[in-house]
Amino acid sequence: MAATVLPDALTGADANDEAAAFIKDHVAKIRPLEVQGGIAWWNANVSGKDEDFKKKEEAQNAIDAALSDAKQFARIKPLKAAADKGEIKDPLVARQVQLLYLQYLEKQVAPELLKKITAKANAVEQAFNVFRAKVDGQEIADSKVRSTLKESADSELRQKVWEASKYVGAAVAPDLAELVKLRNEAATQLGFKNFHALQLSLNEQDGAELVKLFDELDQLTREPFTKAKADIDARLSKKLNVKAEDLMPWHYHDPFFQESPAVFDANLDAPYAKADLLKLCRDFYAGIGLPIDDVIARSDLYEKKGKSPHAFCTDIDREGDVRVLANIVPNEYWMGTMLHELGHSVYSSKNIPQALPYVLRAEAHILTTEGVAMQFERFSKSRKWLETMGVKVDDAKAFDEAAAKTQRNQLLIFSRWCQVMLRFEKAMYENPQQDLNALWWDLVEKYQQVKKPKGRNAPDYGSKIHICSAPVYYHNYMMGQLFASQVHHALAKDVYNAGPRTVTYIGEKKVGEFMKKKVFEPGRTRDWKGLTKFATGEDLNPRAFAKDFEG
Repeated sequence: MAATVLPDALTGADANDEAAAFIKDHVAKIRPLEVQGGIAWWNANVSGKDEDFKKKEEAQNAIDAALSDAKQFARIKPLKAAADKGEIKDPLVARQVQLLYLQYLEKQVAPELLKKITAKANAVEQAFNVFRAKVDGQEIADSKVRSTLKESADSELRQKVWEASKYVGAAVAPDLAELVKLRNEAATQLGFKNFHALQLSLNEQDGAELVKLFDELDQLTREPFTKAKADIDARLSKKLNVKAEDLMPWHYHDPFFQESPAVFDANLDAPYAKADLLKLCRDFYAGIGLPIDDVIARSDLYEKKGKSPHAFCTDIDREGDVRVLANIVPNEYWMGTMLHELGHSVYSSKNIPQALPYVLRAEAHILTTEGVAMQFERFSKSRKWLETMGVKVDDAKAFDEAAAKTQRNQLLIFSRWCQVMLRFEKAMYENPQQDLNALWWDLVEKYQQVKKPKGRNAPDYGSKIHICSAPVYYHNYMMGQLFASQVHHALAKDVYNAGPRTVTYIGEKKVGEFMKKKVFEPGRTRDWKGLTKFATGEDLNPRAFAKDFEG
């Protein structure tokens, strides 16, 4: 029998028929592997056990092996060309072809290299999950690290805890260096300069446009951030009895200064100390027509040994099996985190129509789902939201003043932190041989205005899990903040015909209807640029975000 020869180009009915056949074959083979991988990933992060991480690695290897199939890639290359030329007339089929091409392209490297990357990434992720900071010989949970940095007036203890939280960076640094090398090797095999450039391309983003956007954000936020930080430093100085010029990284209430320090008169945690965070989430999301009871029933929400100390939401099967992993503590941070993760959960196959093809039955982009999560997260600092939800706030005026300043500062602080993350990762993959310890602190000092501890020379960048396990991802958080502001402003106008600062969404089913129609239901039928324009009437830009932090 003669071998099948695939054409270099497909047109008309041939292109449409072959695209439909390719998609059918892909879904039949990949869908069960992705479901299996999602379950394995969940089990590993919940347990931290070696055997579960081994299954997670095996599941990822199976997916990689299927996507690295050279014959399948040879089939989709002419289909991608046909889709780009408009030869595939069904827009849903054409969109699936474009997305699948990128999915297969990433894996067109030597199979052994893919396995090495997966094994190394798996080892790093497990190291993070089982790591617990040790202070004076005692293990402490991540929540204890955060509470100590937030509450202790003992600078010596704060320093010990902060440094202890950074030890994971040193522990994973050798594996991370190897992982960066392997990722870059894979990228160059695919014809890209480095892994950073590859990842942007795979996520339909342009590197030059991204840097231009972040340069604009730098100019927009630099002056207001400098003023806000001067106020924060003055308050920290007084509270901790440390001269402002002597403030160090461990004085800023979280390990990376990515959140606003609690330096104002009102304690934003106080209203949550006796609150039922899950009930608040249930009631809020049900009230806007986006109930999440089934998600909570499938979730794992409290601290335990070996479990990932972080939080995430995952859609296992694109048929409604959506789960959240969290480590709830009754405070404002975890209220915001739960609103965030459950925001991801409502932007999932729970509310993306099952009628959409499997390939398109997911969020449009990383930045759009992060944006939705951030849009809901912001209510944790709203006194109006709290009281309408039935939570008593003792000193309303003080809470309002503190919350308004904290929210404003949070947007500014997070923006500057994202500058560090984007520029560090970009530079690390461009030149991994440079002094990364120095590069990290140079960027922290420039964009966050936080002083490097004298004489410190440690891989502190490695203690940020995203750099290891979610590479070239973090800039999407910042773009998500822009998306969140834009969507909120559009929703306030469309649903309430009111200013964006006056609405809390509570009990308004039209909010859920707006989010479904404008954001959720398109799934991946549009790219992130197209969805932003569809949902808000504008291209992604910083204007609405600027209004939100300008006060």
